[in-house]
Amino acid sequence: MARLVIVSNRVAGPRERTVRAGGVAVALREALRRQGGIWFGWSGDVVEAAASTPHLHESGAVTTATLDLDARDHDDFYLGYANATLWPLFHYRLGLMDFRREAFAGYLRVNERFAAALVPLLRPDDVVWIHDYHFIPLAAALRARGVANRIGFFLHIPFPAPEVLATLPDHEVLIEALRAYDLIGLQTTGDAEALAAAMAGTQAAVGPAWTTSPTIASFPIGIDVDGFAELAEQAVQSRESRQLAASLAGRALVIGVDRLDYSKGLPLRFDAFEALLAGHPGHRRRVTYLQIAPISRGGVPEYRKLRRELDQRAGRINGRYSDVDWTPIRYLNRVSSRAALAGYYRLSRVGFVTPIRDGMNLVAKEFIAAQDPADPGVLVLSRFAGAAAELEDALIVNPMDVERVAAALDRALTMPLAERQERWRRLVAAMRRNDEAAWRNGFLAALDAAPRAPGGVQSSSAA
Repeated sequence: MARLVIVSNRVAGPRERTVRAGGVAVALREALRRQGGIWFGWSGDVVEAAASTPHLHESGAVTTATLDLDARDHDDFYLGYANATLWPLFHYRLGLMDFRREAFAGYLRVNERFAAALVPLLRPDDVVWIHDYHFIPLAAALRARGVANRIGFFLHIPFPAPEVLATLPDHEVLIEALRAYDLIGLQTTGDAEALAAAMAGTQAAVGPAWTTSPTIASFPIGIDVDGFAELAEQAVQSRESRQLAASLAGRALVIGVDRLDYSKGLPLRFDAFEALLAGHPGHRRRVTYLQIAPISRGGVPEYRKLRRELDQRAGRINGRYSDVDWTPIRYLNRVSSRAALAGYYRLSRVGFVTPIRDGMNLVAKEFIAAQDPADPGVLVLSRFAGAAAELEDALIVNPMDVERVAAALDRALTMPLAERQERWRRLVAAMRRNDEAAWRNGFLAALDAAPRAPGGVQSSSAA
């Protein structure tokens, strides 16, 4: 069996046990465990002078290989182009997009550097699976160095419509770079259609065309439904879950779990919960909303502004509605373990997942998997999350319509048991049809069937 080489911005070590909620590290780690290979990416460290060769750590058949970034590369590649340009663009937040040519040059430079470091590690029959918007140009950089291995790319975030993509200066460079892949996977059919339209509409060739027509398809990410359900059943007995349950004093729990990011629609979510309390006063003192939002990209000004905005909203709502023994919103910026979150989900009556735009959103799926089949909670889900295409039996909402979201919360909190059970059964059935294994195996099977890209010479280097 050919080795698998996974490339992602951050690398989860083979012995790492705690995985961020909604992460895909579990699925990727399982693929490496089955096939053996390399997980290659950024170490997470910013150093004064970054070495050109990666740090290697072997654990059985899996090797992790990581590169450090110096301050300039971190600012241009990570904070600059990846997260201040591509992230807001792909999430339709054009007013927040900051394009700087020096950052774009740094993005291309770091991709070249990563390609140069990866080539010596490759074997001729390795299958290379590159992940996410940080490394769009990486395959082209590998092809230029003679790599003819099968190379697939999976985008974890949404892909914008061609009209939106066209607002990005030199977007043709990215589109041409994507032609170097044999297979490009996206979360939804709509995303795949948007990319296909962008490729068809890009006339100017920038650099060599490594393939004439890479395969483009949707591969919606799933989760290990049974594994997460078992984790939740055990975790609900943990000290953290018992403490949470005791603090609720019999009140219903509404839960949201998101990175602190403007794509998640958190200010609107707070407003909708306030509208619930204002318009449906019977829920006052009977429901608590727990929002867990670990801080991300704290160095980006927009994220600091968002944190201040949420602090103010939570304070205002709690100041208006709190009582001596009840606080409506519990707003936490701490990271919680995957096991702790699984227990919290199982305790919750409502999963509150309302991003303005999201590639998939695995929190929605984890919430469903964690529920007690005898007394399941209800998922309130944004129509703009990729998961909405599969989870049709959730209460699907437009997060921009605060009053309608509040009405959906009211319906979720008052829904009869029989309806909750039937919706949950259909949701779980949909998730089982497209679980973690189906996503992973489907993508790798499609990549294995793809023809090797012309234009390069197979690497003869051995790891």
